[in-house]
Amino acid sequence: MLPRGNRLTKPADFRRSIRAGRVARTSTVIVHGLMARVEAEYPQQVPGPMVGLTVSKAVGGSVTRHKVARVIRHAMRDVLSELPDGSTWVVRALPAAGAVGASQRIRDDVRTGIDEILRKRA
Repeated sequence: MLPRGNRLTKPADFRRSIRAGRVARTSTVIVHGLMARVEAEYPQQVPGPMVGLTVSKAVGGSVTRHKVARVIRHAMRDVLSELPDGSTWVVRALPAAGAVGASQRIRDDVRTGIDEILRKRA
């Protein structure tokens, strides 16, 4: 589970990250990263990175979608300390993420997507 202060919950923040941020596409996920967010909207917030995820019905049934969401959340939690403060990240699962045995591939793809976006930033 992601810490409460690092969860992206507002639909406007999801839209802003997807539309204005950088994108990295892999076989199982699409990672959107925006390096700066409006701090006035989060006055009590720790300035750390914020993460949101979307898993549509195209990925599979309820059990499959929840499993994929857990895998993505754990992958993001593991790299949270490496993400820039004030950044927002949205990870969108693709239908391939619902395949049997895709958990390790999802974790690798999340890491690859983040690394690609951080490399583009430099």
